[in-house]
Amino acid sequence: MSERKNHPKNNGEKPAPAAPKKRAPRPNAEQRARLQLEKRLGFSLPKAVTPIGPVLQARAAAVALRLEAAYPPPAAGRVPFLNFANPYECVVAVALSAQTTDDNVNKVLPTLFGRWPNAAALATADQADVEKVVHSLGFYRNKAKNLLGMARIVVDDYGGEIPARMDDLLRLPGVARKTANIVLSESFGVTQGIAIDTHVYRVSTRLGLTRAKTPAAAEGDLCKAFDYEEWYRINHDMIKLGREICDARKPLCGQCPLADLCPRVGL
Repeated sequence: MSERKNHPKNNGEKPAPAAPKKRAPRPNAEQRARLQLEKRLGFSLPKAVTPIGPVLQARAAAVALRLEAAYPPPAAGRVPFLNFANPYECVVAVALSAQTTDDNVNKVLPTLFGRWPNAAALATADQADVEKVVHSLGFYRNKAKNLLGMARIVVDDYGGEIPARMDDLLRLPGVARKTANIVLSESFGVTQGIAIDTHVYRVSTRLGLTRAKTPAAAEGDLCKAFDYEEWYRINHDMIKLGREICDARKPLCGQCPLADLCPRVGL
């Protein structure tokens, strides 16, 4: 005996019309320009936290021109402030530079690379031994732990070679966007952002190019303010300006090539 299927009774009522689908809002001119730039570059841009309009972009363009004139690149190209010769050494050097000076880092690198010349060697190191080598740089326990974690992931997941993609670099302990940007640009010739250290953050804040509360948050503002072609160079030039003139405590504003452009925010 076949089962009878119970069908809902139709009392002559028409079914309620389906709710119309909401259309996604169309991107405005600024959003379209961002999407076009991301398509041209092939990667997503870091998000700006400060309103960056034509006025600030014009100021950034003038800043880039002035700094290029003040710090012309040598014929052999710009020389990194840290001493490294390959991607592995670059990751290690930049990771160790947090909360200390490049000069201090450069002093310990020969010993460190002499004992652990590549990721495979570092992956087998004892943390206590690494701590002794980097002790003078501050936060030595955390830095040693991150170096060992980085080396082990590189060996296990990337065949002992430092990866050349932003997403992969950000997987490594102790590597945030600043370090990743430097590794990509200096070791692989790839520019995907602007490395923001304390000098770049201080200079760009005083110039009114960012209102970000942290260096990491300022990257999107500077990427929007400066043309892509300036991203690599502006990091080097702002670091030089920050070291030589735009000091944290006693800026030499009278000697600054940007004096007439600078609103001196925070001073």
